[in-house]
Amino acid sequence: MVGFLSGLFSSDMAIDLGTANTLVYVKGRGIILNEPSVVAYHVKDGKKQVLAVGEDAKLMLGRTPGSIEAIRPMREGVIADFEAAEEMIKHFITKVHKRTPFTQKPKIIVCVPHGATPVEKRAIRQSVLSAGARRAGLIAEPIAAAIGAGMPITDPTGNMVVDIGGGTTEVAVLSLGDIVYARSVRVGGDRMDEAIISYLRRQQNLLVGESTAERIKTSIGTARMPDDGRGATMHVRGRDLLNGVPKEIEINQAQVAEALSEPVQQICEAVMTALETTPPDLAADIVDRGVMLTGGGALLGELDLALREQTGLSISIADQSLNCVALGTGKALEYEKQLKHVIDYDS
Repeated sequence: MVGFLSGLFSSDMAIDLGTANTLVYVKGRGIILNEPSVVAYHVKDGKKQVLAVGEDAKLMLGRTPGSIEAIRPMREGVIADFEAAEEMIKHFITKVHKRTPFTQKPKIIVCVPHGATPVEKRAIRQSVLSAGARRAGLIAEPIAAAIGAGMPITDPTGNMVVDIGGGTTEVAVLSLGDIVYARSVRVGGDRMDEAIISYLRRQQNLLVGESTAERIKTSIGTARMPDDGRGATMHVRGRDLLNGVPKEIEINQAQVAEALSEPVQQICEAVMTALETTPPDLAADIVDRGVMLTGGGALLGELDLALREQTGLSISIADQSLNCVALGTGKALEYEKQLKHVIDYDS
């Protein structure tokens, strides 16, 4: 009976270790965890103790007293703080274990940005193994995103995917189940938040935090100037830099579009560069099929229209763009025999 149950509940997992959010997919069960990639520590006498991870830790960002430190261990798609990343992965694996009775150490596949260096890949692999995995495999983010978006990447035709995450934008052309061309630019949701913060500081003398900038981006963020030159508005609170007191202002979509113009342009340029470098026959396929946008950044208002104006191609947004990479990494786990050539186990 125990043997039957262990076959029923696979402990193997796929993890989308994102800059903004970490998603965990369990084989045979789908995505069962989606939490912010944040760790909060209690610091006493130079010793750190984990206080909260994920959703609870995110609430503390920018609001901590001196004894508490809230950090994001992932920066631009790779591990910036090795120790915190390990604690975070451990916490998420344990949380998933509580929901599913596992009998053995899990095999884990993690997606990594295409541009990750061997050192960065080794850091991710080591963190996953230290967190309790019996085996750690890596899959390139663009491949995972394309699989998750349901693109026919194993066909002998060109498919272009643009995955806009929290820390990086991955632009890739895929054919016959592998990458023909890929470029990773370190522009994503975080860079957009930073652009909004610096715009408000420069133009309005208002200092806002990361969470406020993110709220502006998700509420009224747009990649194009509104037709009426103003668009929707929202009220924003922050600190007045001239006299140091809290202040509330109204911001409109035109201002947000202006703030986001540089990161949006960098994404457009990465797509244009990919198209120029693609072999002619595959470029012809992309003209027929268009470009698929995935990742949280794909949800930025009118980004698809901005890209269409620049490239002249049809641009579509994946159905579950936020979850595409996690779903694709999960499918690589489910259909490991067919997709083993895209998973790197380093053994």
